[in-house]
Amino acid sequence: MSALAQPLAESMVQSVDWLAIAPPTLTAVVGLMVLVVDLFLPEARKALLGWVSVAGLAASALMLLPLLDGDRATFCLSGDATACSYTADRFTLVIQFLVLGGALLAALLSITTLKDAAKGLPEGEYWFLLLSSAAGAALLPASRDLATLIVALEVASLPAFALVGIRHGDRKSAEAALKFFLSSVTATAVSLMGVSFVYATTGTLYLTRIADRIQHVDGQFHTLAQTGVVLTLVGFAFKTAAVPFHFWVPDTYVGAPLPIAAYLSVVGKAVGFSGLILVTVVAFPSYADVWGPALAALAALTMTVGNLGALRQQATRAYSAVRLLAWSSVGQAGYLLVPIAAAAYSKDAQKSIGSTVAYALMYAAVNLGAFAVAALVGRSRALNRISDYRGLYASNPLAALLLAFFLLCLAGLPPGIIGLFAKVTVFSAAVDAGLGWLAVVMAVNVVIALFYYLQWTALLFRAPEGEHAKYRVPAPLTAAIALTGALGIALSGAPQLVLRFADTGLF
Repeated sequence: MSALAQPLAESMVQSVDWLAIAPPTLTAVVGLMVLVVDLFLPEARKALLGWVSVAGLAASALMLLPLLDGDRATFCLSGDATACSYTADRFTLVIQFLVLGGALLAALLSITTLKDAAKGLPEGEYWFLLLSSAAGAALLPASRDLATLIVALEVASLPAFALVGIRHGDRKSAEAALKFFLSSVTATAVSLMGVSFVYATTGTLYLTRIADRIQHVDGQFHTLAQTGVVLTLVGFAFKTAAVPFHFWVPDTYVGAPLPIAAYLSVVGKAVGFSGLILVTVVAFPSYADVWGPALAALAALTMTVGNLGALRQQATRAYSAVRLLAWSSVGQAGYLLVPIAAAAYSKDAQKSIGSTVAYALMYAAVNLGAFAVAALVGRSRALNRISDYRGLYASNPLAALLLAFFLLCLAGLPPGIIGLFAKVTVFSAAVDAGLGWLAVVMAVNVVIALFYYLQWTALLFRAPEGEHAKYRVPAPLTAAIALTGALGIALSGAPQLVLRFADTGLF
């Protein structure tokens, strides 16, 4: 009996590749450390927690460098090196760079926000929640089984609910957190039901094995498998803010602290899109006839609803600047969905997925930059209306020029070459896949978006009404604006670097 048990025990013991899992692990460890240190740190020195968190995120991002020499995997089934729970391949590293970089910039914005709140926000809890969410978001693109994917999705999401509602006694914040929580929990429950259907029909949770087995499901289970595929996609569609799972976005962005809105707009989307890519092109390629048309329809609907929502924003309405960025992020999600849908029809799915990743990298840099300037204006204009940006050039020329650059990038107009390059890449992915109608819808939406982006840009350079506000820019906020501006300008000078970097190597 003991002789039989020994080989079985040996097969259950696995060596852990600590270097492969270092980025999310280090982020989680720093989060726990911040929470513990907060208990013993005097109130006057709690600002140190923010800089420790920034340093932790920077260190986690640097841990990606040793992984560039080749693909690594851990937590694999014995005897099957392709069935692993964690894989650090090119796709993983690119998305982890986006996630950790986005979280780092959100952390820089948060340092100023927490200081301005004058102890109105609990610093220890804030940094712990932000780092915990970033750890889950960094884990998700490396996940190669459905159980780990769902766990990573929830680890990224649950702290975000608390961060949205972290302003104690703020009714708007509490309402936003409740809407975000209830809609997300519903989507997760539906997604979990889909995972259970997929497991029931294939007998495995590993993505590579599902791809093989789901093609040979018995005829009587075919409908169950199809239902499982559709339901599994719902949770990730919610995280991408795809229509009709978008209704939480405007209120959540307005109710959350502005750095958290910026974080959700970039890192939250990275989580949703990386999960969506993994379950579609890795786990369910044989069901492309199911998810391809569904994602194409979602893309068209999402970009249209998002851009029309942004177009309707009134310049004098409270928080209209944040609401416009929220609706704009919904529209941008539609563009991001286009290449994923195109992967179902394209002969080169790798190229299509690369287009989504390239667009996500561009969007992350310039959208975080726009939120950073919004955070600057919001320091003296608490209602953050679009009309508050009138004459920004007179009071802070550099901030106005950079915001104009970020908005032109999002619109896809020169000198925002990186935005134009990214949109052309997505457009060509749709055309190459034979989705001409979707390319036409995208072109129409780009024209719609031009109106509200250019309207806001023009407002920056108009003569200010009355005495213009003076904007003092703290060092962390300066760093965030400068980093995003430098990245956007550098990529506009050499846009081919994005597509080369976004070559995911997923297949």
